[in-house]
Amino acid sequence: MSRWQELTGGKSGGEYAARFEALARSGKDVHGEASFCAALVPAGARVLDAGCGTGRVMIRLAELGYDGVGIDLDASMLDVARERAPQLPWLQTDLAEFDPAALGIATDFGLVVAAGNVLPLLTPGTEATVVERLAAALRPGGLLVAGFGLDAAHLPVPPTLTLPEYDACCEAAGLTLVDRFSTWDAAPYDGGGYAVSVHRADA
Repeated sequence: MSRWQELTGGKSGGEYAARFEALARSGKDVHGEASFCAALVPAGARVLDAGCGTGRVMIRLAELGYDGVGIDLDASMLDVARERAPQLPWLQTDLAEFDPAALGIATDFGLVVAAGNVLPLLTPGTEATVVERLAAALRPGGLLVAGFGLDAAHLPVPPTLTLPEYDACCEAAGLTLVDRFSTWDAAPYDGGGYAVSVHRADA
């Protein structure tokens, strides 16, 4: 069982969506992740939203002209995504068992994004497998973008994945670190408790 399932009991979709709706009504920008990704690859590129949740990031990217696919293990989150954007492909799968061929999708993504603490909330011990499977879905030169918390202030559970450990997983999967930021607004990384990392697949 993933740490996300332990945390939510698999009944989190509506509550999660309501939280971001409230933020949007208060005037906060809830599309930082999508804007960040759009600055990295041109419109029309194929994007895989890994751990897509209720689809907030992918729906925005689709509005900006990207060809997206969303995958998540949480059925309640996907129910919300399908209700909001039934025209987009939403697929239920465990990231540790992600098999594009079995799901009928091509492995030529220009960018894979894992936002919202996806990696620290995996089943412990599966991080390297997940990174390997996500990297395998990238075209040569494609980008893996992951943002996640590194301390108690930025995570709903105790932290388990460090940046050196994550970088090692990426290196083993044939990915090279391109840049690292402290926010989705691309503020320089300062060693703090949250990091957005950009890795590139070997050409």
